[in-house]
Amino acid sequence: MVSVLRVIACGSVDDGKSTLIGRLLATTGGATKDELDYATQTRRGGSTIPVGEVDYSLLTDGLEAEHEQGITIDVAYRFLDLPSGRRVIIADAPGHEQYTRNMAVAASTADVAILLVDATKGVREQTYRHLAICALMGVRTVIAAVNKLDAVSYDRALFTNLSNEVLAAANDLGVTASVLPASALGGDNVVEPSPNLPWYKGPTLLEALSTWEPVESRADGDYRLPVQYVIRADDFRGFAGMVVGSTLQPGDPVAVAGSGVESKIDRVLGPGGNELDMARPGTPVTVTLTDDVDIRRGDLLTTPDTRHNGLAPATACSATLVWTAEEPLRHGRSYLLSAGSRTVPAVVTNVRDRLEVVSGTKLAARTLGLNDIGTVELTTDTPICLDSYKTCRETGSFLLVDRVSKETVAAGMVRYALRRGRNVVPHAYTVDRDARQQQKGQRSTVLWLTGLPGSGKSTLADALERRLHALGLHTYVLDGDNVRSGLNKDLGFTPEARAENVRRVAEVSRILLDSGLIVIVALVSPFRTDRAVAKSLFQPGDFAEVWVNTPADVCASRDPKGLYAKAKAGTLPNMTGVGQAYEPPEHPDLVVDGSGSLDDAADELCAFLRS
Repeated sequence: MVSVLRVIACGSVDDGKSTLIGRLLATTGGATKDELDYATQTRRGGSTIPVGEVDYSLLTDGLEAEHEQGITIDVAYRFLDLPSGRRVIIADAPGHEQYTRNMAVAASTADVAILLVDATKGVREQTYRHLAICALMGVRTVIAAVNKLDAVSYDRALFTNLSNEVLAAANDLGVTASVLPASALGGDNVVEPSPNLPWYKGPTLLEALSTWEPVESRADGDYRLPVQYVIRADDFRGFAGMVVGSTLQPGDPVAVAGSGVESKIDRVLGPGGNELDMARPGTPVTVTLTDDVDIRRGDLLTTPDTRHNGLAPATACSATLVWTAEEPLRHGRSYLLSAGSRTVPAVVTNVRDRLEVVSGTKLAARTLGLNDIGTVELTTDTPICLDSYKTCRETGSFLLVDRVSKETVAAGMVRYALRRGRNVVPHAYTVDRDARQQQKGQRSTVLWLTGLPGSGKSTLADALERRLHALGLHTYVLDGDNVRSGLNKDLGFTPEARAENVRRVAEVSRILLDSGLIVIVALVSPFRTDRAVAKSLFQPGDFAEVWVNTPADVCASRDPKGLYAKAKAGTLPNMTGVGQAYEPPEHPDLVVDGSGSLDDAADELCAFLRS
């Protein structure tokens, strides 16, 4: 038997999740006397429950904002003990679509989902979305409760219709589901069978939780130990982390995923430093090995055979994303992929599809928006060992983080590694950047000129290159329009296309830098994040962000390409500074006045290069 059962309660707003879970808590001893007194005397706005009776929904809401709005925003965790003695952790997840991200986090650790369906409103889009997220997050058992049957006179036919809808959707998603009738407000079929439901012969909600057992056991599978800390002391070197996947014990063979170096587990120490004969999944431990093996924070210790079974390091994978950011995904933009204690740069190279949650079909897509669920392909700068999420939740999941704002933008589940990058090994040539710089008698660098259209970037780049060429220096200019006529002619001007435009130009700049050239980039590159990603590809001192600061009215009056006139006429909707925002650099390496003298600006850049 699983010692702790993790449950998530989900459904649409006002389906009655908080009331249902609150009643479970109150009738199983999971609520304290103070909490019950509070729920008896306190009323939120619009409540119809008389003072003196328990408002069970108040037992799970944790934020003052939730009390004021009458909805669940954050995930409220509560604990209760089943009659069998099993401990239950219940997560009351938000129902509103805006807070789907909170629900996804709670589902990522759940064994069972209680999915509420309001009998008065039927199965709604958010019901399908929550069911899909539960399936994606590895919740293989769903107990659907058709709630508020008291409001429809306990209509058996209605219950049957709603039950069939839920079971069909669950079957399409590969989820084991059962459906029971209930009334959280009246207590029907929550803890005790209800006389109002004589036609129902199945279990109550409490009975369904009490008799639950895992659909499949992973007791004989491979263990994983993500290394969180390396503990060093006199004559002691241990590796701390939490056991996942399967049990671990002294004498077990062990391998470092990726390197394949093998050893054996010598000792297993519990949280208090006590010796353990065996550590179950979910146990924090410190292990020592029989051999002196080089292991660092972020490494993954595992059963040796798994390095031949999908856990070899790879730089690309197919994954399912639940997009949680207001700003849509931009494939081609670099994000940070955080998996356990490892954080590496990653780029979404392709969006394969988007899940239409109501029908369960997958639609073609180029991007993902807030709360969208889709399949993508992504690559990382360095190889990383990730399981399939189906194999192991803990080592098959990750977060995507915006590199500038540090906001978590997506939760990801690995489908499988893409091995195409496995056999790509960069060759180290004898003639390197230093040799090329020495031959040319110069230090290569990248000057990245950014600014509004018409700010003078191309004109300034041309003037600067003429000066440097006259001095015998070797240069190359990457101009925005010139690049878009060849290398990037397949790209448009949407934010995601602009991100890919910047990424490609940055990669070409890196190649030209290695060739020993002074590279001058003249590119609008309107978004800070994209410029920051470009800069991150270079070593300190090799890349300078130069803001050609020209007032918008001056740019519009120049309008050398007629862009502002087209934008004013409505024929150029994605014009930077008009239809799309331009984000000025916050900390540029140099600011040049684009409305002043061209010679003065070129002098500033020459002086900057000499400094």
